[in-house]
Amino acid sequence: MSAPYNLGKAGEEAAVEYLTRQGYVICDRNWRQHRLELDIVAAKDGVLVFVEVKTRRNTEFREPYEAVDWKKIRHIVMAADAYIKQHDYDGDARFDIVTVVGKTAPFEIQHIEDAFDSPVF
Repeated sequence: MSAPYNLGKAGEEAAVEYLTRQGYVICDRNWRQHRLELDIVAAKDGVLVFVEVKTRRNTEFREPYEAVDWKKIRHIVMAADAYIKQHDYDGDARFDIVTVVGKTAPFEIQHIEDAFDSPVF
């Protein structure tokens, strides 16, 4: 596999470990339905949390969370809607971003809770 792919997978693994240490229960990883994908679906305190993971080697170009633009948000929200319908979930949900920065572990991790609201499309 390519170096960026491997870094992304390592970053996602670091995010899962971080979330687990923070008391989150991981429900799904890399959930897919057709062209829709969610990096991590977790739960904590009765809230279903859709987590977008952004991994970068460094922040020289820009902060990782800045890659979550309106197109990405739209994609995440559509995927979350499909997930909720598939699992017949009827409760609170939110969207978080976990940024992972570094070339190898230990990574610098930032967790942005409730990073964006679900816009209406």
